Amino acid sequence: MFTASCRAAASDRTGAGSHASRNFFLPVHVLSGCYRRLFLERLRAAFAAGGLTFHGELARLHDPAEFARYLKPLTNIPWVVFAKRPFAGPSQILDYLGRYTHRVAIANGRLLDCEDGRVSFRWKDYRAQNKSKAMTLDANEFMRRFLTHVLPKGFRRIRHFGFLANSCCFEKLARIRAALDVPNPEPRVKPKNYRERYALLTGQRLDICPCCGGRMIDADSRQHHSAHGQRNGVTAHDAKLANHVSASNQY
Repeated sequence: MFTASCRAAASDRTGAGSHASRNFFLPVHVLSGCYRRLFLERLRAAFAAGGLTFHGELARLHDPAEFARYLKPLTNIPWVVFAKRPFAGPSQILDYLGRYTHRVAIANGRLLDCEDGRVSFRWKDYRAQNKSKAMTLDANEFMRRFLTHVLPKGFRRIRHFGFLANSCCFEKLARIRAALDVPNPEPRVKPKNYRERYALLTGQRLDICPCCGGRMIDADSRQHHSAHGQRNGVTAHDAKLANHVSASNQY
């Protein structure tokens, strides 16, 4: 199908055929039609399997006849599909996408103030040479914008294919390791709390004092620690720090 489409697209207006460039893969209008067909086919399959739900004004689409009538006009309109080689190569695309796959909608460093039900944050104006500006919104509007970045249930930021697909990942990775004579990796240690998770992700511990390197404890539990002493590994630094925090909290 691709070969025939490419030859048809390479023909000039007189009907004479011409050879396309070696780097030419598929004309955009052919890609649009192919994408439209595949998308609608899988949408109908999901509907038939009961994988779609409709609410509010769209509740009528639960009826198969209504759903078919709703999709029919979509087969006659052109779909816009854009395909173009990236200017700086695939690495630039991966770097761009990589900044969004494991990030939240806004970093803590961009939050400036939260007072009287209003939130101030820093944003970058790309139309003004990437100039950094400040914006203040009502808390409700800020949360609305934040939640628009939360994926709906069933969606995934990253979906793996091939031997990394979730349905066969464990089995195929085991076969690949056996074929390559590579030992299985050590099982991951599940962190007990957020402190251990932070240490696994960053290599730094939250309970280590950045000034002296001693281990810190919660001030509220200092009596419990002092009662058990060295059995829990509490050092003199812990008791001294706990007393210091307690004295500071009195002011």
